[in-house]
Amino acid sequence: MGLFMNTYEFILRRLALPVQKIIRSLLIGLPIFLGACGGSSNLNGSAIEPVNTGSALEVPDSGAVSVGAVSSPLPAGWWKGAFMQVYVRAYQDSDGDGKGDLKGLVQRLDYLQDLGVKGLWLLPVTQSSDRDHGYAVKNYRAIESDYGTQADFELLISEAHKRGIGVVVDFVINHSSNQHPLFLNSSSSAMNAQRNYFVWQNPKPSGWQIYGQDPWHASNWANGFYFAGFSNTMPDFNWRAAEVEQFHHDNLRYWLNKGVDGFRFDAVGNLVENSSTAWEVQPENHAIMNKVRQTLMQYNQRYMVCEAPANSGAFAENSSCGSAFAFDLSGSIVGAAKGDVSAIQKLADYYKTRTSNLAPFVSNHDRFAGDRLWNQLQGNVAQYKLAAASYLLLPGTPYIYYGEEIGMAASDTLTGDWALRTPMSWTADARGFSTGSPFRSLSSNIGTQNVAQQLNDAASLHQHYKKLLALRNSQTALSSGTYEGAWSQQKTMGFQRVAGNEKVMVILNFDTANANVSVGSLVPGEVWSALAGSSNGSTVNTAGVMQFSLPAQSFAVLKKN
Repeated sequence: MGLFMNTYEFILRRLALPVQKIIRSLLIGLPIFLGACGGSSNLNGSAIEPVNTGSALEVPDSGAVSVGAVSSPLPAGWWKGAFMQVYVRAYQDSDGDGKGDLKGLVQRLDYLQDLGVKGLWLLPVTQSSDRDHGYAVKNYRAIESDYGTQADFELLISEAHKRGIGVVVDFVINHSSNQHPLFLNSSSSAMNAQRNYFVWQNPKPSGWQIYGQDPWHASNWANGFYFAGFSNTMPDFNWRAAEVEQFHHDNLRYWLNKGVDGFRFDAVGNLVENSSTAWEVQPENHAIMNKVRQTLMQYNQRYMVCEAPANSGAFAENSSCGSAFAFDLSGSIVGAAKGDVSAIQKLADYYKTRTSNLAPFVSNHDRFAGDRLWNQLQGNVAQYKLAAASYLLLPGTPYIYYGEEIGMAASDTLTGDWALRTPMSWTADARGFSTGSPFRSLSSNIGTQNVAQQLNDAASLHQHYKKLLALRNSQTALSSGTYEGAWSQQKTMGFQRVAGNEKVMVILNFDTANANVSVGSLVPGEVWSALAGSSNGSTVNTAGVMQFSLPAQSFAVLKKN
């Protein structure tokens, strides 16, 4: 019996998952039958049913990893420059298969360096079962084969570092793929040794609704229901289990030892669920992410940022992630660019009470965070430039979604998130992205908004972004200074960024008419010189007021002499 079952499991584990399920369902009563025919029995001669512990598939991304080399070639505070968020599949294809890859990204590092980017956030590049967005991870230590090899990844890190660019990878900490070996083992039997890696209940809990759906799903192989808040294909890890913490921290060290400069953590508000009414941003999540932060801090000059739309501020604190995306700011940036007075007020006030660990952005790969900026502003270039000036000069680490610097629009033939994740518009057609057929339809405005068309156009969005990033990179006050003296008046606003004796003032006129601006509470006789924008500078009068005029839909950046 033991030999038979061992052979059966050996063969079964090498079959495709659907075939495994069919065979298991047919043979579910086999151990009892064999026991009755002369298999295992107790002293009274009655049959004993062997305990079904299910499968024991190899888990290639498990195993202890110690802290390796901790030094970094990047300068202190490198992450205070702007990041580019890159969807590798859509960025640059190097081999003609129609899909972007790591070698393609390496080919575009000079472009990113010239633009002024200081960091890259890569959407998941690990092996996944979805073979697209990458958030259904199958192996936390393997590179997705469409993107290349470990050697390609290491080359990317090396070449990015030569250009002073840090690389942050997306780490899916809340869930895995339902094809991950850990979940296949966990779901194969209620008695499996790896059952506790995921969240199981029996009977099925009632009264749950998350994002419009029931998060509890029946296992095909064993009694019980597993929790998956986003999709039945992405089961949630059980973060109450010590083995889950160990698994993830080992994998973090694996990539840190390879030289990555940090992580963007997905869905950190969803790590622990306490009830059907307390399933998001629970207190335990902060403790989990603080431990993660401690692991990163064992390495020099590393950085992490978290996705937590429901309570970004709490996760940005040093007792939690230490940095998080400012989801509650992006709407105000876009609204201000459109001239909405209440949005302008909210934008001016935001960092008065919030930590500079909150990272501003205006769009990303998820539809819930907003459409592509071009679509949100309906192609209004003047508003677009104001939105860029607003968030790239604010505190925090700004994030640019790939193609935003040229005004890429969403696809008009796709829906949902896919419309936001189109191939990069390098040229007026697909050939700049790939010599083959692109894996997905293109941006709807690729003919007019592309890199080739904008590189040498002084009035282009690309050149606008390049000037703003050069300004941020050259002024310590703009990259890491405090946020002071913020004000708003109707459709104008302003603020100062201060680092020691260095003071930089930013003033924005969102109105479609010229504006006469008076900035008070300054030191009489101070001279402020123009750094960028529409002003020639000014001197503060004896009343401590500086006055000047700003053209319609323009901005000015000045520095105290």
